Amino acid sequence: MSLNKSSTTASQKFVEIDKIKEDMVILKSGAVRAVLLASSINLALKSTEEQDAIIYQFQSFLNSIDFPLQFIIQSRKLNIDDYLATIKEMERKQENELLKIQAQEYIEFIRNFVELQNIMTKNFYIVVPFTKEIVKTGKGIFGASTSAAKMDDEQLLKLKDQLWQRVEEVMAGISRVGIKCVPLNTQELVELFYDLYNPEEGGKRDLSQIQLLIS
Repeated sequence: MSLNKSSTTASQKFVEIDKIKEDMVILKSGAVRAVLLASSINLALKSTEEQDAIIYQFQSFLNSIDFPLQFIIQSRKLNIDDYLATIKEMERKQENELLKIQAQEYIEFIRNFVELQNIMTKNFYIVVPFTKEIVKTGKGIFGASTSAAKMDDEQLLKLKDQLWQRVEEVMAGISRVGIKCVPLNTQELVELFYDLYNPEEGGKRDLSQIQLLIS
């Protein structure tokens, strides 16, 4: 895969992300975001009492926070290329001809089944934001947001400390609903956003070509 530098630069003008660093998405405005990968709950498998309890806990969680959250559901067609490649390698090493034939038939069955059923995978994310507040005083404005380009490492770490206070609050609150969360690290964030902006790649990417998102 090759990326055209001029087209990549032009495309970035329409993306609010300046860079990804310190396990944060840093916007051009200087605001930062953390992205949590969350587990899911199948309410249909719960009793009416359990459903009511979960909904009540989720409502209580939302009422307990004083900052906005974004909940994202990502649906993608199931990619089984790696799995089929593993089976193909096992079939290649198999000396029993009957087992070889069975492996080939199994590969063909799985490939056709996934294509016909259009099986999707779903990932659930929670985006936690933080923007440095603007405080007006008699002497002017103090603490105004600084653009990402003007922030040094010390400023970024201070923003991360404040952002992570919110992250921990969200993880603790949502756990009472029965949902587990884990923050995405820098590399995982790069892969996530690269896949979002390049869906045609189908989950395949040469990460050496997208290091421009990390600095």
